[in-house]
Amino acid sequence: MYLEHLNLTVTNIEETLKFYRVAFPNWYVRGEGDQIWNAKARKWLHFGDDNQYLTFCDDGEGDNRNLNGHQVGLAHFAFVVTNLDAMQSRLLKAGFKHAKDGASDPFRSNLYYLDPNGFEVEFVEYRSDLCEERNNYVM
Repeated sequence: MYLEHLNLTVTNIEETLKFYRVAFPNWYVRGEGDQIWNAKARKWLHFGDDNQYLTFCDDGEGDNRNLNGHQVGLAHFAFVVTNLDAMQSRLLKAGFKHAKDGASDPFRSNLYYLDPNGFEVEFVEYRSDLCEERNNYVM
């Protein structure tokens, strides 16, 4: 089993793609179109590869949840990368600074970013192939 996609309502698909195209340079637009959702017109787009993708639906309203609060909602989602420094360099060059550092851990490094819609996206690089080291919950 694996996660196939996340479906995110955003304010502007093109602004959103600026971030994700830098983060995932090998991903592409798999499909896109227009639809009516609960009596409101909106555009949708699938951005990913052959196995996984992000769905973006535009015309979102309001602000994303306060990530410092305790409201119900998405806290963040994470992607494993093979080179966190290269990821950070690409995003910084495109004008995206990380929002916060991850916890110090000998077997992984991680950084958190806010996408243009306020979704927190974590990028993780593991430095071990051993599950007991990668999944160490003792801090």
